[in-house]
Amino acid sequence: MESISLILLVMFGALLVILAAGVWVAMTLVAVAAGAMWLFTQVPVSSLVASTLWDASWSWPLTALPLFIWMGEILFRTRLSRDMFDGLGPWLGWLPGRLLHVNVLGCGIMAAVAGSSAVTATTVGRMSLPELKKRGYDEKLMIGSLAGSGTLGLIIPPSIVLIVYGVLAQQSVAKLFIAGVLPGLMLMLLFMGYVVVWALFNADKMPPREPRVALGERLRRSSRLMPIIGLIAFVIGSIYSGITTPTESAALGVVGALLLAALTGTLTAQSFAASLLAATRTSCMIAFILACAAVLSIAVAFIGIPQYLAGLVGALDLPPWLLLLTLTLFFIVLGCFLEGISILVLSSAVVLPMVQAAGIDLIWFGIYLVVIIEMAQITPPVGFNLFVLQSITGRNIWRVTVASAPFFLLLCLGAFLLALFPAIVTWLPGVMS
Repeated sequence: MESISLILLVMFGALLVILAAGVWVAMTLVAVAAGAMWLFTQVPVSSLVASTLWDASWSWPLTALPLFIWMGEILFRTRLSRDMFDGLGPWLGWLPGRLLHVNVLGCGIMAAVAGSSAVTATTVGRMSLPELKKRGYDEKLMIGSLAGSGTLGLIIPPSIVLIVYGVLAQQSVAKLFIAGVLPGLMLMLLFMGYVVVWALFNADKMPPREPRVALGERLRRSSRLMPIIGLIAFVIGSIYSGITTPTESAALGVVGALLLAALTGTLTAQSFAASLLAATRTSCMIAFILACAAVLSIAVAFIGIPQYLAGLVGALDLPPWLLLLTLTLFFIVLGCFLEGISILVLSSAVVLPMVQAAGIDLIWFGIYLVVIIEMAQITPPVGFNLFVLQSITGRNIWRVTVASAPFFLLLCLGAFLLALFPAIVTWLPGVMS
């Protein structure tokens, strides 16, 4: 047992040292895994690494990943970002906070299109921040609401991170998508609720109300969003209803996105090639990391680390809430230095056996983990959304971080609510199954 503890510490230390040296995450994973097997086992390392990489590279659930990414890249190049502000703005004038809610609702819609936090924050930010600034809204809340809401791209389906977790944990991607709906809506309500409370207590910092827009004009502006919303509803609804698998739904989504882009006049040879190349680059990066993570999983299995950790959890007799709290703090610290997918692949081989041994449902844990990873998007020094907003606003990273702090606390509250009321995650998959 002590020898396995030492091996685990050596592997973890090697991971940190190699990552700190600037080596790619994927190459780090496979190097540590191969080195550990060579030093601590008698298995044929080269043939095992080669076969594992091959087997992991054609996982069927993984086929949905490049298609959903491509769908988002196509729609990213349409008029969606311009139509979103015009379509949502006139309906929000009655709410305290008014057009600041466009950040939250816009990110919710974009999250269902892109499945990526950085793309969501970038697209909505480039559209909303100039408009909000021009109207005189508080800059701090503008930046904070966008930073927090941008993280919705990780949890609202079709989420790339949920697909990755489903592959790593061998859980149904469709169930994970279904399970992410209510938590995603809950986070949107928390963000909007904070904006409402802030606006009520800071009425002097709010700009004057804009002229009321007639109902007919509101409907006309909103109609531009209906094709996109219809495509999202079709893609997600076809999965929930069981008509299609996630991969089939993603393929239909790509066809629908191409049709919408053609009808709106934004589909050109250049935009088609750009969307395809961007999706290919992102998909290859994620698939490479996942394949190398599979090698690390094989390595820790041969060494006996999962059985050791499961036995350790059983021997310590930790209550699930204490294990969950410990893992939460661990992931928050990791989130200060790594982005979401890297956190998943680095920790899954070690953490998932511990979670299973504690009797925690893996579907619920996947959603909970994604909420914790959302926090990583707005924690310095390596918070992707912070960098995105720094580039858009031109403000320094410290100012962006301070503006995002209330939304980090709201994500903490969201994670606490999921732990306190697990049915927020489990109820909808139970109803739909």
